[in-house]
Amino acid sequence: MPQRPTARPRPVRRALLLLAFLAPPAAAQGVGDGVLLPARTLAAAVEYDLERWDEYWEGTLLRRNENIGTLTTRRARLWTGYGLTDRVTLVASLPYVRTDASDGVLRGMSGFQDLNVAVKLRVLQAGLGGRATLRGLVVAGAGAPTTDYTPDFLPMSIGLGSRTAQARGTLRVEGRNGWFADGSAGHTWRSTVHLDRPAYYTDGQLVLSDEVAMPDVFDYVVSAGWRGRGLAVPVSLVGQRTLGGGDIRRQDMPFVSNRMDFTRVAARVAYALPVFSALSVSGGAARTVAGRNVGRATTLTGGVAYARRF
Repeated sequence: MPQRPTARPRPVRRALLLLAFLAPPAAAQGVGDGVLLPARTLAAAVEYDLERWDEYWEGTLLRRNENIGTLTTRRARLWTGYGLTDRVTLVASLPYVRTDASDGVLRGMSGFQDLNVAVKLRVLQAGLGGRATLRGLVVAGAGAPTTDYTPDFLPMSIGLGSRTAQARGTLRVEGRNGWFADGSAGHTWRSTVHLDRPAYYTDGQLVLSDEVAMPDVFDYVVSAGWRGRGLAVPVSLVGQRTLGGGDIRRQDMPFVSNRMDFTRVAARVAYALPVFSALSVSGGAARTVAGRNVGRATTLTGGVAYARRF
């Protein structure tokens, strides 16, 4: 009698779908969710982001900059995660970034940006009447530039050049029928950065130094969606509030310590392939709907992920 094909191990299949949440095009860098990889599961993903904007907020004024036309940012991101135990997941990501302007004389920049690492720890798990599960996570993370790129050429710079430390908390409710909801908030501490000039002007002050104090950042992520039958479909609201900094001066370029606030909506779909047992594909889109000293951007994302349990 012929044997039935062996089913894909459930933990690996689940890990593939978790990549839809662990590697999103969001401000929280893949730590603003309430999911963990199963123990002894190694996962990796390669993603490509295409972000464009032709309008930006100069302070609170939404305007165009005809000097640069449309700014395009391309990111190729390598993400990896490992389930140390069922309660602890390690994650790391490194993007390669390229910027280009459609008009004007400003040349884009490219290179590897910042390496970000984090530890996610489950500190709470409780049943809710047998119909859902409540989980609580705490996250500690850090980031640092991997190359000597300049942060003093915004919006063409590929990053802000600051070392960071992050702490956040997350609550997740997951129902038996596959629906879920996440809420997460975090605080990021940022180190000073150094410019290739002896003085600068910002927030109404002339500073005779090459060192710039960077304001800290508060961010939040609210997500909801459904997971099952090889699919994961999350939608998210992402916000960032900079705890200090000034606005872009009228008709001037952005400055590295400017207040950079935004509210962004995002949607994503991930599918675990039935033929290739260790692979999943995903795609998504995001739109900045409100902001301050940032571009009114639209982002498209696609990726492929691999997971294996040892």
